[in-house]
Order: sequence, then structure tokens, then C-alpha cells
Amino acid sequence: MKPIIVLVGRPNVGKSTLFNRLTRTRDALVADIPGLTRDRHYGHGKLGGKPCLVVDTGGFEPLAKDGIMHEMARQTEQAIAEADALIFVVDGRTGITALDKEIANKLRRAVRPVFVAVNKVEGMNQGVVIADFHELGLGQPFAISATHGEGVHGLIELALEPYPVPVESESENDDLKVAIVGRPNVGKSTMINALLGEERVIAFDQPGTTRDAIYVDFERAGKHYTLIDTAGLRRKGNVFETAEKFSVIKTLQSIEDSHVVILVLDAQQDISDQDAHIAGFVVESGRALVVAVNKWDGLDSYARDQIKAALEGKLKFLDFADFLYVSALKGQGLERVFRSVNAAYRAATADLSTPQLTRTLIDAVARQSPPRNGIFRPKLRYAHQGGRNPPVIVIHGNALDKVPESYRRYLEHVFREVFKLQGTPLRIQFNVSKNPFADRKPPEQNRRKPKPKVPISGKPKPKAASRAKAGPQAKAGSTPA
Repeated sequence: MKPIIVLVGRPNVGKSTLFNRLTRTRDALVADIPGLTRDRHYGHGKLGGKPCLVVDTGGFEPLAKDGIMHEMARQTEQAIAEADALIFVVDGRTGITALDKEIANKLRRAVRPVFVAVNKVEGMNQGVVIADFHELGLGQPFAISATHGEGVHGLIELALEPYPVPVESESENDDLKVAIVGRPNVGKSTMINALLGEERVIAFDQPGTTRDAIYVDFERAGKHYTLIDTAGLRRKGNVFETAEKFSVIKTLQSIEDSHVVILVLDAQQDISDQDAHIAGFVVESGRALVVAVNKWDGLDSYARDQIKAALEGKLKFLDFADFLYVSALKGQGLERVFRSVNAAYRAATADLSTPQLTRTLIDAVARQSPPRNGIFRPKLRYAHQGGRNPPVIVIHGNALDKVPESYRRYLEHVFREVFKLQGTPLRIQFNVSKNPFADRKPPEQNRRKPKPKVPISGKPKPKAASRAKAGPQAKAGSTPA
């Protein structure tokens, strides 16, 4: 297994910047805002041929007894318990603080190797800066700059020195990525904890608790998954804070990075236009979809009928998705979630046979032909698969640009029913055959000559030569007066 390196420290000392440096990504949100990171954030790092797991944690305040800071401290303590080595990040420009001393006392009892990283020392006398941090009693401090990379290589190389190079048996790309999305405070983090069977992410009764996109790898029934906990998406006009704007971007990126999306709705609130907007973005992204209506246990039969009617009205365009009625807090109905996720992924990545697609197309046209457009009726000749996740069916023929949207939906319904494509959007692409002779003009000698104009009386006028020739004959045959 890979050694686990956990980054610990008080808020705003540069842990997320160091995390991005070690993982060579921009997965962790970075801004000059204390407390931006709240949950444990895992990433894959590699230094000198030795891969490792790097864990970013929120600002650690060991003395917090309640509120969000207490929940963040619990997450950090869980990360410390599973760590192979700890990197205690402190701020070289601020100097040692009382909170740094409290964290040092906590880490000293962790029975883990601890390395003190004095960050933000670029342009400073490093020997003078790190001298004060010997007071922490955790060994030799290391001067680093997470932003510029100074001293980082030597620090991590020393932390990984006792560990051999592990053998990687599984590829990260084999994991099925499942993003959990929805409005704030609908129970996304609670659902992830219920699916995992542990308190992996902070679930707090406060909208906006999750700010970053948290990737959680786990295995279930021999299959590897990656659950992605995302920040709640509010209407654009209600997003004011810089941190929340970053969170929205990370959520949208997570949707596009996933294979299947679970849209979580709150059954105890009205189905809003924002729910429909989020669902529309998922469909436009082409991701397979499962809809989980959460907090179902707190409703009576009348309220449940009302919610189902609202779902049918506002989310009618999601008729291809499975709707699950669950309670994440009590764990009710969650056993169907993974079955629906697996089925949606199979449908999204299914191989569709070209002969069967063409036969299905011919049968559909035989049952209902496309409507005429003027004097032309579109001709649909054959079909083949043009892509996966989402499935793309390419149809070839003539005058296909005249096919109306209603007939496209009819074909989509037929293909979905025949190939059992439940849980995934389906895209139909029409390829219009071009007439190769449309731009070619016929040769001059083959052009038809225009017909002579016919006078209004209906009888052609005699030519001048004919009239002159006919004159003497007419004169000779005439009788004298």
C-alpha cells in the first residue's frame, strides 16, 4: 500500500497550496480565506519514484468544543489516526503562535513521525525564520515555499525514506466515479457517510458546509468506486462570496469528471427551478443520472403524492432516470442506489450493434414515417453507434435536416426501449447525405433550348420569310375584282 502523508496545521498556513504542489493538480481550493478547507481531501502524489497518498485537512483547532470548527477538528483527528507520516505546516511570516503550540502537543501524542514545514519563507533569511520553531519540540524544522516549490522535494523525500516503493495493482482510471450533487442542505454529505458506513465528510445542519469537491475511494462487492461530495448549488444571483463561487466551479467540473451523477432532492422542500437547472446541466453534460429524493421518511401519504406530482411536472425531461425515495439519515432505501448506479453506467457505456440499430430504425419508420416537409419526405436509411457515455446514435439518409424534433423524440424512445438504455441520456445525430451533382452544371451542348414564345391568341405568328414566299402564291390565286 501507498504511505499516507497528512498535512496538518492551523487555518491559512498554506496546506492546500502544498497539497496541490505534491499532487501536481489544482484539486484543492486555494484562496486567502481562513477555513476554506473543511473536509479531508485525498490525492495521489509521487516523488522520486515513490507514490504516496497526500491528505489535505482543514484548519486544526484542537480546543474547539462545538460548531463547524469542532467538526473540522474531528476530521483532522481521523486523518492523523490513519497517517503514516505527518507534516505540520506553520507560517514563517507570522511566527509561532499559541495555536501552533496546542497542535504540537496534540501531534506529539500521535506516535507518528512529524515533520515541521515552515512555509512562506521565500525572500527571507531562512536560518533566522526557522530558529523560533525549535520551541515546538518536534525536531528540526524545514524551510519551504509551497507556492514556489522551494525545499518541498527534500522534505517529502525525507518523510518517504523509510517506505519501500509499493506495487500498484489497480489503476485509478478503473474506478467508477459517482458525483453527488444538489442544492445546499439537501443531505449530500449525510448520504455519502451512509453509503460508506462511516463519518467520512462533515455533515452539519448548516447550508454551505461543504465547499470543496471531496473524492472518496472505496470498494464494494469487488468493484472500485470514487464518490465525489460536492458543494451545494444555489441560484447564480444568490452567490456572493468568493469561496462559494469557487465551489460552484468545482461542482460543475466534478459533474463533467464523473461517470454517473446522483441528484439529491429534498422531499420536505418544494421542487424548485434550481433543481431543474441542475438536472438540465447534468443532461447537457451527457452524464448517466440517478435521482434520490431524500428525507422521504418525514412525509405522510398526502405529502408524498404532492411531491411525486411536482417531480412529474418540473422534471418530466428526466423520464429516463431512476427515481429513488430514500432517507440518508436513517439509511432507508440506500440499498437500491448502487444497483441503479451500476445499471445507469452499463447503459451509458453499452455497445450497440450496427445491424440491430438499423433494423430497429427500419421498424420504427415502418410503424410511423417522418412527416413530409413540403414535397419531400425525409428518408432514414441506416444507423450506427457514434459514441458512449452518453450513447450517440448516428442516422444516415436524405433530407434529414427536415426531421422535426417530435420525431427525434419518438426515435429516442424506440431506441431506449429496445436497447434497455435506462438511466442515461441518449443523443441522436442526423447525417444528411449530400447530392454529389448539386453543384455541377450540365455541358453547354446538353442544355435544353428554350421553347418559342406563343402569342396570346394561341396561334404562332408566321415568320417574315414565310410571309414573303406566300405572297405571290396568294396573288396568283386571287380572282380579279
